[in-house]
Amino acid sequence: MNRRSFLKSATAASVASALPQRFALAAEAGWRTFETVTRVEIKDAFGTARAWVPLPLAMDTDWHKTIGNAWSGNARLAKIEHDGKYGVTMLHAEWSDKEMNPALEVTSRFMTRERNVDLSRAGSADLSVAERAFYTAPSELIPTDGVVLKTALEVTRGAKGDLEKSRAIYDWVVDNTFRDPKTRGCGVGDIKSLLESGNLGGKCADLNALYVGLSRAVGVPARDVYGIRVAPSRYGYKSLGTGSPNITKAQHCRAEFFARGRGWVPVDPADVRKVVLEEPPGNLPVQDEKVLAARKRLFGGWEMNWLAYNMGADVKLPNSKGPKLPYLMYVNAEADGEMRDQLEPDSLRYTITAREIIL
Repeated sequence: MNRRSFLKSATAASVASALPQRFALAAEAGWRTFETVTRVEIKDAFGTARAWVPLPLAMDTDWHKTIGNAWSGNARLAKIEHDGKYGVTMLHAEWSDKEMNPALEVTSRFMTRERNVDLSRAGSADLSVAERAFYTAPSELIPTDGVVLKTALEVTRGAKGDLEKSRAIYDWVVDNTFRDPKTRGCGVGDIKSLLESGNLGGKCADLNALYVGLSRAVGVPARDVYGIRVAPSRYGYKSLGTGSPNITKAQHCRAEFFARGRGWVPVDPADVRKVVLEEPPGNLPVQDEKVLAARKRLFGGWEMNWLAYNMGADVKLPNSKGPKLPYLMYVNAEADGEMRDQLEPDSLRYTITAREIIL
């Protein structure tokens, strides 16, 4: 790689410099600040090459705020793009057909704060009719009819209101699914196939998509939230954090549902099953203290050692000749019109590192 050919974005210097004072003050309110660096190389590139790197959540919330993004590399162009439906934010880079060694480095800074919703207290939070319709609508891999609707009605029989239905679905997913270590990446989230097969195994994008689909089928607004773990767990769970600065394979999908009077509520049944399978010594019984504690914490709370990317589905990458993606949680690339396998390091090499910035 010819480092002299690197071009730096206008925002790079500002992101690399000291944080604004308002972020320093926010640390006193429980916010933690992190930086991730994603390095991408497209090997054996012929023709025009492109890459799409997911960026931190565009909207600010009371648990996640993006500070900024910067990039460098030998691309002929690099720009931030958004999809038109879900607001998925990504850096889209493109190289000329003469560049045989496309390379890109993306730096992102963001803040996170522990997230817990007091479900015993109700307020006035509600969605508009349009928002409720949006978050109960099906996607290509998350239908809300057929076997999904049939299962959802059975699971929630006798439950009333958003909160009771969501709790019933959460408990059903935890009790009836399992984390399958043979699943590639995080899975794809094809919940119809999952239910029709009767083999309810997968990883986070499968199990949490199942939770979202069952919720939507009975009228409870729900959504997947895609991201990546960036730090160890403070609650002693080796399986629910990353113990290394290298987080290249730490992608993780979570979920939320909306309860009237309480707002968006975080849940993560897939991580309960991860604790069952992976928490030492492994294959824990569901009544193990570690599992019970995770089960309780992950209905209404998220530990924010995790970067949120987006809440999108059926993502069409700008200028790509490839099909829609079920979600954007990994780096994607193509060369000469052919998509590279996002999970295959021989054709698409990338590393993601993370560090916490102590103010």
